[in-house]
Amino acid sequence: MSGVRMWTWVVTGACAVGAVVPGAAVADPAPVPAPEADLAFHGVAAMSGDRVEVRLTPRNKGPAAVTGATVRLRWSVALAETQQLPARCVREDERTVVCATGALAVNGAGEPLDVLVRLHERPSEVTLETDTAWGGGTVDKYRSNDRLKVLVLNTGDVYAF
Repeated sequence: MSGVRMWTWVVTGACAVGAVVPGAAVADPAPVPAPEADLAFHGVAAMSGDRVEVRLTPRNKGPAAVTGATVRLRWSVALAETQQLPARCVREDERTVVCATGALAVNGAGEPLDVLVRLHERPSEVTLETDTAWGGGTVDKYRSNDRLKVLVLNTGDVYAF
């Protein structure tokens, strides 16, 4: 066998391309981050007798639009059992009302909200707290402009927040 060369080939590793290995984990796609929006609720409140009127305007400073959100209005005292709330508001508990804002465009204001509630008693003052109850699936990293407190005296005067 002179002049004939013998070659030896060594194959290592897996030869199959795209083979499915039983029990192998399939990677989940990366979660899509929630869009970010900066919601704010500013307005005025006035109390006279056992009634408190709140007028507020929801705003969205972006960067994403909001298809709809809800604002929570909570009083430091109990509300009267019977209320005549706007159609887009519901009672959450004895001191709280939640209202829908509607869609909020980036750098836009939503439809103004006017809520008149009756209190269970006639206190000399009440604290009103506002807060975002639901942000329409967005994340709000700047909560200081939607979580507000205002002291409202029973004088009929208007207090801004």
